[in-house]
Amino acid sequence: MSSYKVLEVNDDLPIRTKGAVHSGKVRSVYWLTDEDSARLIEEKGYDVPKGTELAIMVISDRISAFDCIWQGENGLNGVPGKGIALNSVASHWFKLFDQAGLAGNHIVDIPHPYVWIVRKASTVRVEAIARQYITGSMWRDYSKGVRNFCGIELPEGLEANQKLDEVLITPSTKGIITDVPEVPPVDDVNITRKNITDNLAAFNFKSEADVAQYEKLLTEGFALISKELAKLDQIFVDTKFEFGYVEQTDGTEQLIYIDEVGTPDSSRIWDGPAFRDGKVIENSKEGFRQLLINNVPDSDVLLNKDRMPEREQLAQDYKLPVDVMMSVSDTYVGIASKIVGKELTIPSDPRAEVIAILDSEYGLID
Repeated sequence: MSSYKVLEVNDDLPIRTKGAVHSGKVRSVYWLTDEDSARLIEEKGYDVPKGTELAIMVISDRISAFDCIWQGENGLNGVPGKGIALNSVASHWFKLFDQAGLAGNHIVDIPHPYVWIVRKASTVRVEAIARQYITGSMWRDYSKGVRNFCGIELPEGLEANQKLDEVLITPSTKGIITDVPEVPPVDDVNITRKNITDNLAAFNFKSEADVAQYEKLLTEGFALISKELAKLDQIFVDTKFEFGYVEQTDGTEQLIYIDEVGTPDSSRIWDGPAFRDGKVIENSKEGFRQLLINNVPDSDVLLNKDRMPEREQLAQDYKLPVDVMMSVSDTYVGIASKIVGKELTIPSDPRAEVIAILDSEYGLID
């Protein structure tokens, strides 16, 4: 059994907050009191306007796939090092984006590898997806005869895992969007550029120029990561970015990168040497998805959205072997160490470390 303690539950830390903790599949967000936000901006000299709301964002080691959280045997309910791998990769890319003069992001400080301090942004309700290869759900649909993706017509005769002539932008909804013609009110449904430009307010865009701006930032960010990964002989296959508006210190509003970028959770990354050899080796969460498909009793439960209740039940009952969780850990920690250029140190007790730092250096623990 691994000696690691994974950070499985991340929404019950004794951090002083205003309002409830917002817990997503992997990250939990603790909005700080106005007093604590103001104090930290002052004490730490963060480059944000005085009244900016700050939050502590804590990542967990939980692993989700097919909209469910999965657990391991022996109480290993997370993947050792996964949280640190995601955070270090995303912060690495954000730093390179800054150096390249792309838009800023929502992180104002990194107290601990599991923790970001972020600023409040007004979120754009679009999952910004860029694809360089035809694979995954896109290939599944293409092989069934679909040729139009998010308003883009694909040619006949493409093969699985083929490189596309250009990077395609295939957005989907972030959350449930209501009252938009042609867009069903479900989370994560494909949309066209025209859906967005005809309904700017529904997607929380301020102007049509900002739609072009998010596409530019997505394309430039994709190109930068792709180029850097190529140096490591890794292929950037597809990815998902998110964007939001913030107020700058000069009072202007700016569209910035939020959430995470270029991580093994939000992207597919393939091993270059294997791909040239005609094989796909996933250095991302896609490997875990395939593993589930091949291991669960009935893979249709995972792929068929109409069987969601059965899927949720399966995720509760099904425990993955420890060696499987550890092999997923090797994938995440391995690719992250490659990207950031050094071995990641996995804390033996992340929870205790996080609380200690937020207490002694930030004064946020009650």
